[in-house]
Amino acid sequence: MPGQAQHRLTVVVLAGVTILLAALTLHARRQTSDMIVLKLAHGLDSTHPVHISMEYMAKRVFEKSGGGMRIDIFPSEQLGSERECTEQVQLGSLDMTKSSTTALEPFIPEMGVFTLPYMFRDSEHYWEVVNGEIGDEILAAGLPVGLHGLCYFDAGSRSFYATHPIESPADFRGKKIRVQQSPTAMAMIHALGGAPTPIPFGELYTALQQGVVDGAENNAPSLLTSRHYEVAKYFALNEHAYVPDALIMSEVVWRNLPPDAQRHLAEAADEAAVFQRDLWAKMSAEAIETLKEAGVTVTHPDKQPFVDAVRPMLSAPKHPAVERLVQKILAQ
Repeated sequence: MPGQAQHRLTVVVLAGVTILLAALTLHARRQTSDMIVLKLAHGLDSTHPVHISMEYMAKRVFEKSGGGMRIDIFPSEQLGSERECTEQVQLGSLDMTKSSTTALEPFIPEMGVFTLPYMFRDSEHYWEVVNGEIGDEILAAGLPVGLHGLCYFDAGSRSFYATHPIESPADFRGKKIRVQQSPTAMAMIHALGGAPTPIPFGELYTALQQGVVDGAENNAPSLLTSRHYEVAKYFALNEHAYVPDALIMSEVVWRNLPPDAQRHLAEAADEAAVFQRDLWAKMSAEAIETLKEAGVTVTHPDKQPFVDAVRPMLSAPKHPAVERLVQKILAQ
């Protein structure tokens, strides 16, 4: 993977160059005020359970620090797309962001293990991995490229929604399906017989409306809050992947926080992850019912044809780090 290796090396060099700048920026923040102010940007709507949980985290950080640290949150791509925010975090010009682990795969190859379809036996197996040693290992894999993982947020299982019914892989033939910029996600659509089409999430509503793409894949709350259901009336709960969101911070900024601020932030992130998981379960169930009431056809297709179509992906050549993680997960 010479291209990926070169990309990671370039990022490491750029991160090193910006360490001094980030340190001076943080010092200036603390010199002008007794309060440390961190900026967190992401692409989700402000009604999304992940955003609500980040607001909870900001509240807990403020309380734990006795008013000494504040997190300002910018939702709905105010400061850039998911990829743009991640690149800003790498270089220390943005403090924190939330990204799907799928979108992080080009930066952290290990994240690709989450995108592999039907990687986990069930939700119990998935949570054992995410909350255990393997989950910590994957978060830590971002450190060499300037990304400090704080926690995972539940994003449920991902399923397909489209402007036409999807009941089997045959329904993908000749169809353009929006995916994130992930080699694994694109390979999955190819395996199902469709044409993978990377498009920023913020542009997806219009792309569905205008027929640029025929469908996409995501979870129920995201389908609801994005209002994509207004132009994509079919939601097939095939549950092909459990792909968490990750809260990441600039490693440059993290290293220049005082130890007590690091502790408060880490504790608040862990508390927010627990808060979000409970909130997600409630809002996900409500989202399904709301989608049905809005006229969306929600189906439960037979998963086996989907499993059979993508099974070769588990044995296909992968990035060495992903291959090692696959074997560890399958053995757990």
